[in-house]
Amino acid sequence: MLKYIGKRLLHLVWIMIAVSFLTFLLMYLAPGDAAAKKLNAQGVAVSEEVLEKTRESMGLNRPFIVQYGDWALRALQGDLGESYKDGFPVAGKLARGLRYTAILAVASMVLAFFIALPLGILTALKKDSLLDDITRLFSFAGNSLPNFLISVLLMYFLCVKGRLLPLVADESVKGLIMPCLALSIPICGRFIRQFRAEFLEQLGKPYVSGAMLRGVKQRYVLRNVFHNASISILTIVGLSIGTLFGGSVVIETIFRWPGLGKLAMDAISNRDYPVIQGFVLFSSTVYVVINLIIDICYSWIDPRLRKTGGGS
Repeated sequence: MLKYIGKRLLHLVWIMIAVSFLTFLLMYLAPGDAAAKKLNAQGVAVSEEVLEKTRESMGLNRPFIVQYGDWALRALQGDLGESYKDGFPVAGKLARGLRYTAILAVASMVLAFFIALPLGILTALKKDSLLDDITRLFSFAGNSLPNFLISVLLMYFLCVKGRLLPLVADESVKGLIMPCLALSIPICGRFIRQFRAEFLEQLGKPYVSGAMLRGVKQRYVLRNVFHNASISILTIVGLSIGTLFGGSVVIETIFRWPGLGKLAMDAISNRDYPVIQGFVLFSSTVYVVINLIIDICYSWIDPRLRKTGGGS
């Protein structure tokens, strides 16, 4: 197990080097002068003398590879630079946003999973029944509608018409409900379809029919079915992490939820390159680390995967 984890960590290092290099390169090639953008964001009058001093203090006169090396070394120490807009450390802004994004992501994933899992099992056991048809209809609708449209519909019915929830999310539990629903509905629709397909595949295998013919109780058969389907379920959950981070950008902006997504959108609007750079690097790191954890869970569930290189 330790050897397997070591190999996965080595892959993680190379992935993060590539991500950090590409992120820095894209910011370097972005149009405009970074020094001028910083001065404009802070409301400082831009003159040629001030601009040249700012470029020198920011290290923009040095070669690209030297700039990247200096930034990478500081990033390893937790220093991702300062925001052009307010001069605050980027790492501190990301840490504050992470708290709210993590709350939203965990709540959305837990809600989607604990709704989709029993429905996926039930629709697989009662294939082509009325329950199966209704569940598939709603899962197809939830999976097809984009996040922003679901958000608008929820705002109209629950906020404008029903007056049940606040239109703009605050930091309370009540304020969390709307963005959580908007983010979890598409994930829940996707989970139901994929869980149903996976359980149907397992239920059609010979070990299930053999166990039923021998008189094994259904709950024990379903326990084995769930164990054999767990690797695919972990894969689905792992791939949905990217959806959570990508979808949270839109949801947090619509509902004004103070997470990483809203922080990134504000930074893009203000052309705050250090914050954008830090957000991309931070999000990539979280995504890769969580998928590493899921890969380790693969080998824990099925030790044979350690010899074949893991589940991914």
